[in-house]
Amino acid sequence: MRYLISQILAQDPDIEIVGQAADPYEAREAMKTLEPDVVTLDVEMPNMNGIEFLSKIMRLRPTPVIMISNLTARGTEATIKALEIGAFDCIAKPSSADREIFPDLAAKVKAAASARAQLMRPQRHVAAPTPRNFVYEPDGRIVAIGASTGGVEALIEVLSRFPDNCPPTIITQHMPATFTKSFAERLDRLCAAKVTEARDGAPLAKGHIYLAPGTVAHLEIALGKNLICRLSKADLVNGHRPSVDVMFKSVSAVVGAQAVGVILTGMGRDGAEGLASLRKAGANTIGQDRATSLVYGMPRVAFEMKAVERQLPLEKIGGEILRLTNRNEEGGVACRSRLP
Repeated sequence: MRYLISQILAQDPDIEIVGQAADPYEAREAMKTLEPDVVTLDVEMPNMNGIEFLSKIMRLRPTPVIMISNLTARGTEATIKALEIGAFDCIAKPSSADREIFPDLAAKVKAAASARAQLMRPQRHVAAPTPRNFVYEPDGRIVAIGASTGGVEALIEVLSRFPDNCPPTIITQHMPATFTKSFAERLDRLCAAKVTEARDGAPLAKGHIYLAPGTVAHLEIALGKNLICRLSKADLVNGHRPSVDVMFKSVSAVVGAQAVGVILTGMGRDGAEGLASLRKAGANTIGQDRATSLVYGMPRVAFEMKAVERQLPLEKIGGEILRLTNRNEEGGVACRSRLP
């Protein structure tokens, strides 16, 4: 695996491979000597697991780390934990059926190097779930959230503030297939609301959060008797399936102003056009600010396109979503609900 990674990265003239290590003890000494800009780290290693070593790196020598994981239940759960405690991004180990091996690795390494300064900021504490006696009455709108690199930490911060009767919320997070199931299960344990991986035809209901299946399908909404999730295996958009743009544009077309759109940390520009369509339709739109974004890519493009109505630090986004969708708050929008 180290040979494959080295071969792929060596093809990029902007990347220099300064060392390799067979286990965390070798890696620790190499990092002291070589001071790398980025480290790729296997979840499963001899002598010390990758999660334990990552924790030591983030505590003692903060460095952007890209996790390399097996597509097993154990491997994906460990990777979600790694992303939660500070890994920059994750990549699945290729199978024999893969036509391309690590197609995005070089781009992620360079993005990780650019984000190195962000890792030096003090770690935020994840907010406790909102108390169940929180005075909140959803006003009938839905919430759509898009995220990419850095999104695991960001989504936990936002969603852990939601009460158990939160507005129906759909999420597109760029993440390899099989990882999203583990991520949904992790969010479900941390949040007062019910979090599941979205399935085609699932009704959008209060107190439920739906996560797009990674790599498998775009997450959209459709209107029958009530609003439902719709999964589409259409072509990639902006290089992604699921695509944040596809999700936002679907929400804009189906419910228009009866929505709140949120774009969080991530590489690239996916979601900017869709968020602009939501704002044009009269929906409230929120973008994560530069200071709290691990990668100020997607939120930056959306902000520059004037798709963002309000730009906020991450720790204020969850509360703002609730304020906007709370029927008890002044300034809330009264909507006719199409929710069960």
